[in-house]
This record gives sequence, structure tokens and C-alpha cells, in this order.
Amino acid sequence: MTTTVWTRRHVLGLADFSPSEYDTVLQTAASFREVLSRRTKKVPALQGQVIANLFFEPSTRTRSSFELAAKRLSADTLNFSPGTSSLTKGETILDTAKTYLAMGANMMVIRHRNAGVPQTIAAEMDRLDTRVGILNAGDGQHEHPTQGLLDLFTICCLLNFDYPRLGLLAGKKIAIVGDIIHSRVARSNIWCLTASRAEVHLAAPPTLLPKWFAEIVDEDNSNQDSSSQIPRRQLFIHSDIEPALKDADFVMTLRLQKERMSAHLLPSLREYHQHYGITRDRLKLCKPDVKILHPGPVNRGVEISSDLMDDPQFSLISQQVTNGVAVRMALLYLMGSGSH
Repeated sequence: MTTTVWTRRHVLGLADFSPSEYDTVLQTAASFREVLSRRTKKVPALQGQVIANLFFEPSTRTRSSFELAAKRLSADTLNFSPGTSSLTKGETILDTAKTYLAMGANMMVIRHRNAGVPQTIAAEMDRLDTRVGILNAGDGQHEHPTQGLLDLFTICCLLNFDYPRLGLLAGKKIAIVGDIIHSRVARSNIWCLTASRAEVHLAAPPTLLPKWFAEIVDEDNSNQDSSSQIPRRQLFIHSDIEPALKDADFVMTLRLQKERMSAHLLPSLREYHQHYGITRDRLKLCKPDVKILHPGPVNRGVEISSDLMDDPQFSLISQQVTNGVAVRMALLYLMGSGSH
């Protein structure tokens, strides 16, 4: 395991992560990836601890991944389902969290359709001086830090399987294509990928491309002094896909989040695929050894052609799912055993 001391009680976002913190997560995840390759895929690292998975919105990959990660660390798990909970009787979210606190939860994994809910619960746990750690599993259009970290881990492992680290991405070009305006995944990936000195290019129809992503990074850069651990971020925005894909080393395509679209932001899914879908022809613009990522779930034939999604020569999608368990094990381990 890495010897760096972990001091974070909560992981709510990646905006203020330092390079050393990224490397700590990456190298700890690499250790747990090795554990998951063994015949006996379990370690007693968090034996006796209780992890509550409070998912207030539907999830398959993230929820299952967190539950499996906790069990691989020998922790006990409590799983929350809003449809059969006291929320239907008028209980507040904070009261729900306090109920799990009273049951002995040491950490809570929170996912909610509204931004800020994990932060609110973390603030309440701190106010009560509980020492309970809160991990954001996705909140509204804010962040999805574990998805950003598993995407980072997947890319770094491809570049150096035995020693994944942030510095491997310096100078690489990474294109993020799709429904960026609604994507918490995009925001988390922007923070971690730009921290690595990679060149990040966003591409989407103008209706799905918020200008405030560039403003966030510009503000972050302007507030840095010469002693800052975080390098100046390189982020570029395009309404056409071609300049984003030109000579890209990696392409991350994002799901069209139709459930979050309150207006007619696209003429049709067919037209979107025609202009922004990732296809074999479009990949010819990229580096010859380009790799594709997608956080899932995938709308086949919309964001990416179905055959390309299943082609191991290009697709890292299955590796992302596998790596998600190792990365979430790493975070739960660091939060559960760190000095904070």
C-alpha cells in the first residue's frame, strides 16, 4: 500500500484534490486490483465497520460496485431503498442519515438527484462530531468523484499497469463528447484530467455545452500562486466534434441524459449520432491507438456505434466497470483507516 497519510474524512468532489491525493488513490487501487485477481478476493481491512449505501436515485453500476467493494474489505453493509423507506411517510433526508448513524454506520455512500445533498449530510455529521465519513456517489449535476477516479485509473493503468500515477497523462489529449451540460461525470473528469496536465477537449451541440466549465477552470487557474500543487488546467471547448477528436489519445463519450432534459435540446437522436456519435470513421481523426471510455449506461447507436462499444481493440468500457470496484475499495479503505 502507499505510505502517504490520508487526511480526508469525506470525499465530496475532486475540485480540490492534490496530485499526491490522486496518486494515493491510484496506487491503493492498484493494490486492491491485485487482491481482486486472487482466488480469495477478500481482505479484513474494514472488518467490524459498517458502510451504509444511501442511494436516493436509481443506479446499477455504482451501487453494486460500492456494495461489492465494501464486502471485499470485510465491512458490513446497510442498503437503503427510497421506495420502501420512511421517506414515503415524510421523513427528511437528514433524519434518514441520522437513523443509519444510530445503527452504527462508520461511512455513508450518498447518491441523490439534487446537487449538494452529500455535502449537507457531511456538514451535519461534522456538526454532531460523529467522525462518520461521507462519500459522494453522484449528486445532481454537481460531481461523481468515484467515476472520475475510476476513469483516471483505467487510463493510467493502460499507460503503466504496474505503477498508475497522475503524471502519466501529461501531454495526452483527451476528448469528452456528449451531454456535458447535465453530466456530473464530465465535471469530475475535468477536475482530475486537467490536474494531470492532460489537454482536455469538450465537444457537444451548443445546447449541451455549458460555457461555465471554461470559466471554472479559468478561475481556478487565476487563483493559483507559484506554490500551488495543482498545475494550470488546459480545457478547450468545441461545438464541432472534429477538432476535439483530432489526434486524441482517448475519447470519452457521455450518455444523453434524457431524464434530465426539460426542453427540446436536440432535434433527434438520429441527428445527434450523425454529428456527434463515435464511429469507426470518426476515430480515424484520432491517434491510431486511441481508446474509448463511457461511464454507462450506454444508448447503443446514439453516443457510440454498437459494434465499436464491443470491440476490445478500442473499448475500455468493461475495464471501467471492473476497475470501479478496486477504486471504491481504495477510497473506502483510505477513509476508513486514515488519520482524520
